[in-house]
Amino acid sequence: MSHLTFIDNANNRIKIGPRALSGMQRFIQNSPQKKESGGVLLGRFLIGNDEVVVDRITIPMQGDIRSRYNYFRSKGTHQKQIYEAWTSSKGTCNYLGEWHTHPEVVPSPSVHDIDNWKNKLNHDQYDSNFLFFVIVGTEQINVWKGYRRTEEFEKLSLIPSYSKLKAY
Repeated sequence: MSHLTFIDNANNRIKIGPRALSGMQRFIQNSPQKKESGGVLLGRFLIGNDEVVVDRITIPMQGDIRSRYNYFRSKGTHQKQIYEAWTSSKGTCNYLGEWHTHPEVVPSPSVHDIDNWKNKLNHDQYDSNFLFFVIVGTEQINVWKGYRRTEEFEKLSLIPSYSKLKAY
């Protein structure tokens, strides 16, 4: 599968590009030995339409805390990658949000996830009024859009032509 496209209630789209998608798929928790994984979403706001493209991600790094049912991203190592992406792209590659895995077929956020997402909305630096939060399950990827001002989350819909995630 080359990419996934999700849409919100206002018809804004987020496209998870092939590089980012294959990076996330590498960490699918399809065996009991695999720990939760995650990182940040990096990409672009397309001018002239309401589309965001996730071009790349960071993957688990030194300092991250991982277990079968928890993932905590360390700030320093991922922040360095965010800064390098921003500067090398001359300000076009942005921090768009967070991703992590869950060992469940249809992933949904835990109470801990929601608290963490609210913390990100309030304390992270980003250039929009929202962040995206991706959870990669064993057979499905789900995406939520979190709004800075209201701290509310909207689950996005996968565009039907891209309706099946294949685990590799």
